[in-house]
Amino acid sequence: MDVELTVNGRRVQEDVDPRLLLSDFLRHTLGLTGTHVGCEHGVCGACTVRIDGAAARSCLVLAVQADGASVETVEGIAGRGPLTPLQESFRRHHALQCGFCTPGILMAVLDLVEEIPNPTSEQVVDVLSGQLCRCTGYGPIIDAVMDVCSSGADPEGSRA
Repeated sequence: MDVELTVNGRRVQEDVDPRLLLSDFLRHTLGLTGTHVGCEHGVCGACTVRIDGAAARSCLVLAVQADGASVETVEGIAGRGPLTPLQESFRRHHALQCGFCTPGILMAVLDLVEEIPNPTSEQVVDVLSGQLCRCTGYGPIIDAVMDVCSSGADPEGSRA
């Protein structure tokens, strides 16, 4: 089936198998390996991307379902430029550890702060409840999100 969508601001058109998952399309067809695949059941959150501005598990979406949509992956956050304020806050607070879950967490958190620019720690915890991290204990992640939101900086920073 032919699909046409916008990924990180770039229009793409491909012929795909109707059963191809969006996560596999992003990783294997487009080479966007920042979208990690962990559980393949929508539980861990590592494959979280934004589809038409809303966080979604790309392992639960078929590529053909994204036809006509705008998809943003972690690569689309800053492109090849400097780290965004959110990414810098994650670095500063050591909220990365092994980094496997980080792309999905960044995408979920960006979705939260777009909806609620100054979330409470409880709201951050609620969003993180859908993201499995085995390394950080979540404390540094919460601190990083709260720090960037309280600083008044745009978590995504300026985009080119």
